[in-house]
Amino acid sequence: MSGGFRTEVAVIGGGAAGLMAAISAAERGAGTAVIEQGGAPLRKLRITGKGRCNLTNDCAPEEVLLNVTCNARFLHSALRAFPPAEVMAFFEGLGVPLKTERGNRVFPVSDRASDVAEALLRRAERLKVNFIRARAEGVGLEGGRVAYVDCGAERIRCCACVLATGGLSYPKTGSDGSGYGIARRLGHTVTELRPSLAPLVSPDPDCAAMQGLSLRNVELTLRGPEGKALFRELGELQFTHFGLSGPLVLSASAHMGRGGGVFRAEIDLKPGLDPERLDARILRDFKENLNRDFKNSLDGLLPRLLIPVAVRRSGIAPETKVNAVTREQRRRLVSLLKAFTVEITGTRPVEEAVVTSGGIEIKEIKPATMGSKLAEGLFFAGEIIDVDAYTGGFNLQIAWSTGRAAGLAAADFAAAARAGAPAPEGEEA
Repeated sequence: MSGGFRTEVAVIGGGAAGLMAAISAAERGAGTAVIEQGGAPLRKLRITGKGRCNLTNDCAPEEVLLNVTCNARFLHSALRAFPPAEVMAFFEGLGVPLKTERGNRVFPVSDRASDVAEALLRRAERLKVNFIRARAEGVGLEGGRVAYVDCGAERIRCCACVLATGGLSYPKTGSDGSGYGIARRLGHTVTELRPSLAPLVSPDPDCAAMQGLSLRNVELTLRGPEGKALFRELGELQFTHFGLSGPLVLSASAHMGRGGGVFRAEIDLKPGLDPERLDARILRDFKENLNRDFKNSLDGLLPRLLIPVAVRRSGIAPETKVNAVTREQRRRLVSLLKAFTVEITGTRPVEEAVVTSGGIEIKEIKPATMGSKLAEGLFFAGEIIDVDAYTGGFNLQIAWSTGRAAGLAAADFAAAARAGAPAPEGEEA
């Protein structure tokens, strides 16, 4: 096995967290190399946010933590050290002008994720970060400390290693879960891996009947198997051939939990109207269409694809003249429009999820430095850690903050190792 290449910090994974870790380590003065198994780095970043890259959320660290759905407290130190305001300043300093949109979502002014990716790569190039195209198969220890990364026929010597290989989502971009195996072989625990921010699956044929229908300004409530409301929010969703998708649905999926059972999505199609006002609206529409059949009277209230489904679910005979619709029938129609239900049996596969829920057990990681408690000189960053959040730029913020913490700490560890000194302050368990 060849062992000719040496570096101080080896970063396994060329995604958002890996590049931030590499840049941070190099800024600290460490010789740094990124090991990426195939293709160009930052492939997932280039397609995030439908190619626009929602790179963070313009809010305080405390608000980021409120949007973290798993192990939020673990991220407190990293977010304090590199909060959204500093992330925004970092990218604008790299020549990427930013703008803030609805929900404090931050995008490049150009609306091009490629601009964010290219800015990171230019910064890494200026800092002389090496890029090695190879598949990391394992991390070797000597005397309990990181000593090398095995890449098949090549062994890359290093003083510290950042594992930033991502999760299982979007495997075509390189996130194939290989990092979990590397961590397990070093003694780390990997919690249950499942999709998060994923479309929801329903056996209801009405979803397929309305495939392609997008609803804006609706309220989605997700109820668990016992009927408890787990999520409620206003926004946009779409019906698909397999169930439901769209921003609201992706956020709701983060609350599916790690158990099983049948869930229920309830869609308030008219959240701006209470039942009494909605009934008055329906009455007004009926008065304008006195001689029309019920099935032809809802085009002012509902989109075309939804009308036949609503008519059938209402229990009102389609050919009933609207002037013959009873108060009780109207009440049922109002109830239907305020809580249009869809049975949910699960999510789409993790390969189709925005992020992977689960990962390296946080009890085995030092929160201030992202350093391993089991192997000296090993650090973690990004989606490989058991943390995830809602949509809105929060998951990328986690990548930037954990990448920054891991990169800086890895550089400090490497410097101390090179000098034969003890691990830097904060690296002790």
